[in-house]
Amino acid sequence: MSRHMKSILLIIAIIPSVALGWGAAGHRAVCQIAYDELSDATRVEVNRLIDLDPGFETFADSCLFADGPPRIRAIEHYINVPRSYRAIARNDCPMADACLFTAIDTDLRILRNANSADAYKLLSMKLLGHWVGDMHQPLHVSFQDDRGGNFIAKQADQGHGNIHSVWDFDIIEQRIGSDYLKIAAGLRKEITDRERTTWRFDSPVEWANESYQITISPATEYCTQQQGACWYSADNMMIDKGERQRELLVSERYLTTHKETIEQRLQQAGVRLAALLDAALEL
Repeated sequence: MSRHMKSILLIIAIIPSVALGWGAAGHRAVCQIAYDELSDATRVEVNRLIDLDPGFETFADSCLFADGPPRIRAIEHYINVPRSYRAIARNDCPMADACLFTAIDTDLRILRNANSADAYKLLSMKLLGHWVGDMHQPLHVSFQDDRGGNFIAKQADQGHGNIHSVWDFDIIEQRIGSDYLKIAAGLRKEITDRERTTWRFDSPVEWANESYQITISPATEYCTQQQGACWYSADNMMIDKGERQRELLVSERYLTTHKETIEQRLQQAGVRLAALLDAALEL
């Protein structure tokens, strides 16, 4: 290994890892499902690259890397859209120069390039696992003014403090579990051959739109549909800095209602990530 590559790996190693989007269990479950879905040849290549990483021993753990600290390419962890959007139909970032679409495209190009150095492939593989997970968390495809629900307080005495965190953490922790290996094995067992075939050939535009439709669904209680837009609240289209945040009562019923949605998003993310890695890395 060259001195340059060793330097890159050392930089990667000294950046600590904590999880934000999806939480540790969610991101690890996505990447474990993907790992188990890989072709044998791709799995060998993933293992070879992970063996070069001084900070992570498994692909599932490496998918936490992008959340830092420091957070890697922070603007690319989500997609912000105007409140008047009815659907996502194009592979672009409507409110920024970069978003999850550019993140996935950038790291896929590196993985597909046979001339990419192993250190760059390793970094892109870790990031890609995170990006695909984030795109399947519905509130990562949402609105800028309320930070994807970070400015909608959760009315409850336990758990995390806003609706975004409910979807990142609470539904998984309180309704699905914390053991990512058990979560991944159980969810993968439930994937049908028809679902697997369909999901492997979908595109990132479709993934993002699926998340967005969940985000703006009345059942999510994230926004209020009126006058052709998804308002922050019934009397306020957008929240401005310093305004009082609205509160959402997150009941036991709310957590149970959205459990199956979260489970399917984890399944879809895992199958689709595997398809990307197979196409990019299989020798």
